[in-house]
Amino acid sequence: MYVVFTILTVAAATFLTRLLPFLLFPANKKTPEFVLYLGRVLPYAIMGMLIIYCFKDVNFLSRPYGLPELSASLFVILAHKWKHNLLLSIGGGTVLYMLLVQAVFCPSS
Repeated sequence: MYVVFTILTVAAATFLTRLLPFLLFPANKKTPEFVLYLGRVLPYAIMGMLIIYCFKDVNFLSRPYGLPELSASLFVILAHKWKHNLLLSIGGGTVLYMLLVQAVFCPSS
């Protein structure tokens, strides 16, 4: 019974999050300026926070000096500028980072 209740709760919460914007901002009503402002600035703020989070534990003063992180980040930027494909840039950057930390800059045991 616990599993059924959990599934129903998750389904209801998912449905509510999909329905709520249509209830709060109907098509025949003007969207508030504050919501439009958030739509313009939040993507940049979120990307900035993600970049800070990704680099927060990198030690640039000891081996490998942040090279895997910087290399993967540079790949993401260049791939996105080249193809404008999020799957290629983010997925490729993740694969490159994992290859670098697991095979190239792996700590010697």
